[in-house]
Amino acid sequence: MSETFSQDDLVALVQKAFVASKTSEHNAWSVAEALVQAEVDGQKGHGLTRIASYTLQSNAGKVDGFAQPELLERRAGAALVDAAGGFAYPAFEIAIDHLETTAQYAGIASAAIAHSHHCGVLGWHVERLAKLGFLAIGLANSPAAMAPWGGKKRLFGTNPIAFAAPQKDGPPVVVDLALSRVARGKILTAAQKGDSIPDDWATDADGNVTTDATAALNGTLLPIGDAKGAALAFMVETMAVCLTGSNFASEASSFFDDQGGPPNVGQMLIAIDPSGFAGRDVFFDRFAVLASELETDPGARLPGTRRLALREAAARDGVQVDDEMAQSIRQLAEAA
Repeated sequence: MSETFSQDDLVALVQKAFVASKTSEHNAWSVAEALVQAEVDGQKGHGLTRIASYTLQSNAGKVDGFAQPELLERRAGAALVDAAGGFAYPAFEIAIDHLETTAQYAGIASAAIAHSHHCGVLGWHVERLAKLGFLAIGLANSPAAMAPWGGKKRLFGTNPIAFAAPQKDGPPVVVDLALSRVARGKILTAAQKGDSIPDDWATDADGNVTTDATAALNGTLLPIGDAKGAALAFMVETMAVCLTGSNFASEASSFFDDQGGPPNVGQMLIAIDPSGFAGRDVFFDRFAVLASELETDPGARLPGTRRLALREAAARDGVQVDDEMAQSIRQLAEAA
């Protein structure tokens, strides 16, 4: 059985759960908006399933729910946002607001986020920049989950890469992928439900291929594209950590429990204004041709279009939340 919420009502309920879990009103809203949007977009591994671990960590002080991110502008097109050991989402708000102005001025601008936490669906952050008219790239590192190609030691996280591009007469096109064959959040969801996983997602702690989601969480994820995916994970680790002074994947504590200190991972956003290059009209015209070629090829589709249909369904029919999940959120919200 499930309960139906409007998206706004669900955000408000989740916000209350975080306020009751040692988090400021604004930070709680920022986190709630991101988690509910992930749920609506079908990214359930980054959605409501994260509430239990997030609130566990905020109550324990592993993540500072009252942290106030600080913007440190280094150059006209480069800035660092210190998330100060708090949730990533308020830091991304500051970074995106800053990039809206600086990318228009410089043509291309970047904002790195240091001492951060799990950033959820990275594609959602770059999509917000694309809605402002920019091409956007996002990179993020995460706690160790994947070995370098040919190795056995977990050195990289799932280290997602995201890209978004605006369209003149349509919603942004969004590409979002983890560099493991599957996002770790999907394995977490399977473990919580007691479901098995495909045998090409991960190995167990002994390096054996496994279909047991719980064993996979204690083992090593496999990279997309084998050696190519592992090389991209190395690139992300360099960009997200070495430029921000944050923790490497192998140094970061888990996103899923309250053990250890703050994860202190890093993220990078890059915004590109088409008007600084061949021009906005040229970009939109050329991009429309590319998009049309994809859409008119039978069986092909633009990346990220599934989320649009899911959003329409949620706006029309509401957001379906499992009764047990809805009850657990309410219990957290009423705990203050």
